[in-house]
Amino acid sequence: MSKAKKDTTVVVALSGGVDSAVAALLLKQQGYRVIGMFMKNWNEEDESGCCTWEKDYQDVIHVCDILDIPYYTVDFSKEYWDRVFSRVLEDFRAGHTPNPDVLCNKEIKFKALLDKALEIGGDYLATGHYCRNLLVDGKHCLAKGVDDNKDQSYFLYTIKEEILQNVLFPIGAMIKEQARALATEYNLAVATKKDSTGICFIGERNFKEFLTNYIEPTPGDFENLQGEVIGKHDGTAFYTIGQRRGLKIGGQGEAWFVMDKDLERNVVVVDQGHNHPALYRQRLVAVEASWVGEEPQIPCKCSAKIRYRQSDEACTIEKIEGDKVHVTFDVPQRAVTKRQSIVFYDGDICLGGAIIQQAL
Repeated sequence: MSKAKKDTTVVVALSGGVDSAVAALLLKQQGYRVIGMFMKNWNEEDESGCCTWEKDYQDVIHVCDILDIPYYTVDFSKEYWDRVFSRVLEDFRAGHTPNPDVLCNKEIKFKALLDKALEIGGDYLATGHYCRNLLVDGKHCLAKGVDDNKDQSYFLYTIKEEILQNVLFPIGAMIKEQARALATEYNLAVATKKDSTGICFIGERNFKEFLTNYIEPTPGDFENLQGEVIGKHDGTAFYTIGQRRGLKIGGQGEAWFVMDKDLERNVVVVDQGHNHPALYRQRLVAVEASWVGEEPQIPCKCSAKIRYRQSDEACTIEKIEGDKVHVTFDVPQRAVTKRQSIVFYDGDICLGGAIIQQAL
């Protein structure tokens, strides 16, 4: 027999933002025993000379005082560096474009933090993610959030069904405006706080400038598709497929975009036109596949997205070889990027995902 809510302890990951604060508020209203947990994962100062975590922590204290719930702080700086940031840097140094948020969710929020939540007596870990944990035919499934504009299931595809048994997403059925309105109604100071952007736990920074603290620039040539030198770049690590901004290539005609990267020659291939044919690929191979539930039966017709802010696109998983998947889209996709994630869906249900290895 399951526990009554008043006897069930939920540890809420409080970031100092409005979403996690409202998650804690909802759980308290529902009668759970709620504990706040703030993670300190990054110690560097921002451009203003302040540690952003200190400002976020003050907001967490305010929220917990208003809700009258206890709170704790955990320092996962070492875990974040070892399990996330150092691995991300390896990819950047190799000239690829990794997805830190996916790795952060896998290694920190739903591993290190979940372990800590259970260790202190929590029955569940709750977060402010816009997604849902649905019970379908007796199995826990990861589903998209109701708010299409805020759905974060793309970043959570590595969560396994057994992990979902101890996870709650209290705001998954809300839209952002509802969350802000609720925070305002209960006088939470974070009600109007700007949404966090940038790298998970590092924040909003000049990304190229930030990377140069860890990666030595290796200047090389911009070449067009005909092999003509168009200009100079600062290093392949600082550019991604489909990028337009920051190239500093002028001249007549349409804007210039990154089409490809020749890592052996330290060349960034560029050409003109947002919809240039060279930017489109219909097939890809991805590795490190992770399935929320059972591995899908092949061939599997489903939908997928290759970046967060993209609508689902029809595709077929043609073949699965261990942790490697072969995928064909119904229509070619723009800017398929190595080391980004492809995430698969059956309607609103997230099946899982993988890391793009090669566009064909």
